[in-house]
Amino acid sequence: MDTLKINKVVIFGIGLIGGSFSLALRKANAVTGVVGFGRSAANMQQALQLGIIDRIGQDIAAEVSDADLILLATPVGQMAELLARIAPHLGAHTLITDGGSTKGDVVRDAYAQLGNKIAQFVPAHPIAGAEQSGAAAAGPDLYAGKKVILTPLPENSPAAVARVRHAWELCGAMVNELTPTQHDEIFAAVSHLPHLLSFALVHDLAQRDNRDLLLSFAASGFRDFTRIAASSPEMWRDICMANRDALLKELQIYIAELNQLSTALAAGDVEKLEQTFHTAQQLRAGWTEK
Repeated sequence: MDTLKINKVVIFGIGLIGGSFSLALRKANAVTGVVGFGRSAANMQQALQLGIIDRIGQDIAAEVSDADLILLATPVGQMAELLARIAPHLGAHTLITDGGSTKGDVVRDAYAQLGNKIAQFVPAHPIAGAEQSGAAAAGPDLYAGKKVILTPLPENSPAAVARVRHAWELCGAMVNELTPTQHDEIFAAVSHLPHLLSFALVHDLAQRDNRDLLLSFAASGFRDFTRIAASSPEMWRDICMANRDALLKELQIYIAELNQLSTALAAGDVEKLEQTFHTAQQLRAGWTEK
């Protein structure tokens, strides 16, 4: 692995994504210093104690002006404010990337807040989430062998995209590129909709008087399907709202699928049920996560 040094990295949000980014760069011996900003003083102290960061940032202006790379690893709903605070102090050679699960909204915020410095922002989305959060959840191998999606902007220079790609590759990631629109349409179907469905199922059970009894008999199928409902409510609230149009489209398609199954079940149409299950089984059996 290339160990070309990145002199200074500033990370906003030292949780699973931001903390793991730092630890991965450290493992690759690829960063000289890491400065962290965060809302929770306790979490930031823990990040310091765990060696994720070298110091807790106090002055945004002072820290971002000479940074080589800034990572926004906060919920997407916080990024507009952060970009507004960063913009006036951004060094001429400093690049910004992010870890947001939606791209259209983040890109719009970046254009609005960065203005003529927009070329310095190269959006990204690491496909390496987990249910845990906070500094203690971070690990140096989170991105190893995982996909990171870059959604470069027309204003980005090839050199800027290459530098951000290089940083993620130093973390062990496999980097792909999409447009922001392609990204949001794809992840509405394969990520955001599954999370919405998982939250909905658990929410349904949570409102039932016999929920404890039901859960006492739930086994691996329920556990596997609902695992992602343990994710951050704040983060997924922001993701759903940020990608609302694409997610609503996917939700309507899924509702139509459920209606077809409901009709087949009510009619005793065993052929329709088996055909549906067979098609799904064949696709799932042949799919491998790469």
